[in-house]
Amino acid sequence: MTISRRQVLLTGGLGVLGAGAALLPTGSVEAKSASRLSDKEMPRPFQAEFRQAPFLRPSSTGIDPVDGAPVNYYQVTEQAANAQILPRLTTPILGYNGMFPGPTISLDQGTKAVLRVRNKLPAQHALDGHTLSTSTHLHGSASLPQYDGYASDITLPGFHKDYHYPNFQPARTLWYHDHGVHFTALNAYSGLVAQYHMHDPIERKLLPQGDFDVALTINDVMFAADGALGYDDNTHSGLWGDVILVNGKPWPVMKVQKRVYRFRILNCSISRSLRPTLSTGDPLVVVSTDGGLMPAAQSVASYRHGGAERYEVLIDFRKYKTGQRIELRNLSNRNNVDYDFTNKIMAFDVTDDAVDTSDPTWNRIPTTLAGSEAMSLTAGQSVKTRKFKVKRNDTTNLWTINDDSWQDVIASGYKKVVADPALNSVEIWEIENSSGGWFHPVHIHLVDFQVISRNGQAPFAHERGPKDVVYVGEGETVRLLMKFTPNKGVYMMHCHNLPHEDHDMMAQFRVGLKDSDPDENDPMTAAKAEWDDDND
Repeated sequence: MTISRRQVLLTGGLGVLGAGAALLPTGSVEAKSASRLSDKEMPRPFQAEFRQAPFLRPSSTGIDPVDGAPVNYYQVTEQAANAQILPRLTTPILGYNGMFPGPTISLDQGTKAVLRVRNKLPAQHALDGHTLSTSTHLHGSASLPQYDGYASDITLPGFHKDYHYPNFQPARTLWYHDHGVHFTALNAYSGLVAQYHMHDPIERKLLPQGDFDVALTINDVMFAADGALGYDDNTHSGLWGDVILVNGKPWPVMKVQKRVYRFRILNCSISRSLRPTLSTGDPLVVVSTDGGLMPAAQSVASYRHGGAERYEVLIDFRKYKTGQRIELRNLSNRNNVDYDFTNKIMAFDVTDDAVDTSDPTWNRIPTTLAGSEAMSLTAGQSVKTRKFKVKRNDTTNLWTINDDSWQDVIASGYKKVVADPALNSVEIWEIENSSGGWFHPVHIHLVDFQVISRNGQAPFAHERGPKDVVYVGEGETVRLLMKFTPNKGVYMMHCHNLPHEDHDMMAQFRVGLKDSDPDENDPMTAAKAEWDDDND
């Protein structure tokens, strides 16, 4: 397998990216650069100031007449904009409210949300000319199928869709991103990603809040000479950029007090996996996974972080000296392509600012956290074991799950499923990656699951909490335990290496229904997008 030096797509036009490199199944590959920026315009680590995305305020609030629950109403507009990612050049993006990352939504468990997503994008993507239709997925939410961002349930430019989110699950870091069929990778890479935080009383008591609860949205990109984003998915195998962004800034520096901080780390790279570690050798304390708090905190020197996974970690800055710089580094993993500075993520500079010691979380590193339904399941409850293989079809060059792809789903009239669990049933799903040379972060919609084994051994320490994405590495087989609740209907499972998803490693399963049953939550018919009356 090789990184192609073919003509690739650049947002600013067509061109060729530099520094081809061989991608071998034995390990990561190093190269000098991928971007076409001049040396003067190429960003360098630790020159940019850290910033967080702004929080999105509700446009209004109300009460659900059905159950009396509070409801927050939000609105975001998908639009083309220019971002100041580089020091001097501007970068065209697609963003929620014209920002990358988009605005963060934060609310309490039990407060429902209705998010109106207005598609004000251009008719076509400037990079390859595909129609800029979108589908918004709140990743980590047990939403009804018609509000889950089903890939083929698209919203065209000029239309909007209202997404209803129940927010009954335990506190967790979610994120919303585009999930439009066959173009998720390009749309998300162009900027349609944002975090979404759900709080509950247990999490608020245990973990830092406010200024000390910090969202880190990490991704890698490459640039054209004019500052536009470059794109090369290497024949649909993956994109590895040479610039690491944190909240839309290259390798930023954050000032920190001498206290404990909580970081919500989302890897929204469309292909690259990370292996975060601290330059001091001190531990990262993992306290929460995709589905919320772990039963017990796990201290790790580094951990493997695939695309779409969320890990909340505590870093204790109390013992460091004023003025000391601590780097969050990236050790990388097999089958990434690494460049001069992709071994760095961001840095922290310690200040002597006064610490509020009346906040009980300022010096707390909790060990016991919280149980959850997913982590309380036992293998003895399982009524069925299903086996899946993730691989590439040598004939069609498509990525598949058990030889099934989204093309098969479309051809079946959205009826074909790879599994049909009963509502509230418990199953074991075994996912095998014997395709060679590739890792696959596999996302299963609707459910939180428990990783019960990896190659017959215990799961890694950092993944011993409720998950919705599992990193299936080269030659690995994972076993997952999950309960299919609370909704009936069809949901997707797919690889979150997004070029793999788009070509065409995505299938669906059906919960609690037979093929012939009427489906009131059919995502293709139950809640269609509507013409936006506010079109100019």
